[in-house]
Amino acid sequence: MADDIKHLVAHIHSSPKMAVIAVSGAGAEALAWLLGVPGASRTVLEAIVPYGQRSMAEFLEHAPAGQYVSPETAREMAESAYRKALRLRERGDEPVVGLACTATIATDRPKRGDHRCCIAMWDNGGVTTYNLKLAKGRRDRPGEEDVVSRIVLRALAEAFGIGTALPLGLLDTERLDVQRTERANPLQGLLASADKGYCEGVRTVTVYPDGRMVEDDPLRAAAVMPGSFNPLHEGHERLAQVASETLGGREVVFELAVVNVDKPPLEESEVRRRLRQFEGRWRVVLTRASRFYEKASLLPDCTFVVGWDTAIRLVDPRYYGDNEGTMLSALSGIRAAGCRFLVAGRTQQGVFRTLADIAMPPGFDDLFEAIPESRFRSDISSTELRSAE
Repeated sequence: MADDIKHLVAHIHSSPKMAVIAVSGAGAEALAWLLGVPGASRTVLEAIVPYGQRSMAEFLEHAPAGQYVSPETAREMAESAYRKALRLRERGDEPVVGLACTATIATDRPKRGDHRCCIAMWDNGGVTTYNLKLAKGRRDRPGEEDVVSRIVLRALAEAFGIGTALPLGLLDTERLDVQRTERANPLQGLLASADKGYCEGVRTVTVYPDGRMVEDDPLRAAAVMPGSFNPLHEGHERLAQVASETLGGREVVFELAVVNVDKPPLEESEVRRRLRQFEGRWRVVLTRASRFYEKASLLPDCTFVVGWDTAIRLVDPRYYGDNEGTMLSALSGIRAAGCRFLVAGRTQQGVFRTLADIAMPPGFDDLFEAIPESRFRSDISSTELRSAE
């Protein structure tokens, strides 16, 4: 390993950022450099080499939309790597990137097309692409691999905020094209995706107490309290505390859906107004999931903290187009996602109603657990609070 490469890799390993790196066709030497210098575990969350077509489709969760070696496929790979980095990081605040390379270089048979590489780096703010057409026939395979791997290493260093003068070994006729595309902020991305269905586009945005927003940030077995929070009140916060205690100290995350059944999506200004109520105190996840089977698909292995009035709608066929089969299918999907419900009592027409007052469909009792009235009761109503303003 050349000294300039070794020095740069050591500098990369000293950065607090981490990465999932995917390379196909070339760039594997960069992985060897990263893993060959002590401290790689501080940088590399995972290294992936999706070489075959099925392997690539499995990594992307779909077949590439265009050519396998193209800026578009590199961006798709980098996005998949970024999402995986979010899942693999050990702490929720660790900065991560997804880095990908797809290339076609010299091999043991002549190629009709160009020799080229397309590299992309995906982070929370946007995507940077590095595209190079290699001078065909001027290098052997190891020579082209070296150039591609140096670009991969440079892209990673720049993603980590490390300036580098690492020589790339380009010829006079070769030009590296570098472009940066900033994405809309995560909230705008979520709202812009509101007409695409809950499983397309930006699916969730996690808003931390310090105001930081992260799109599609995985939740790990959290307690999730859905609601409109218009306004957030003392009853919500007390229920969150009781739910956390009931679930062994598990973190409670509030969930605000920016769309609702038969209502237009919330405006960005309104979402931000409601988010201000949580600043400095609670984590919030924004979704476009108006139904609980959609929420369960986005937030697997979570426990939803709901009131009696919500629980009764979950098991009432009237809320499924008067179709009991649709209701049972939705409940089965929620169970398959590893989700369940913690149910607090609510006052209805002067009577305090609890989970015991709900007739459960056979075989679904285990999805629901009651919070005893002795542990939590709140008769505060958001509707009444709004009316009193």
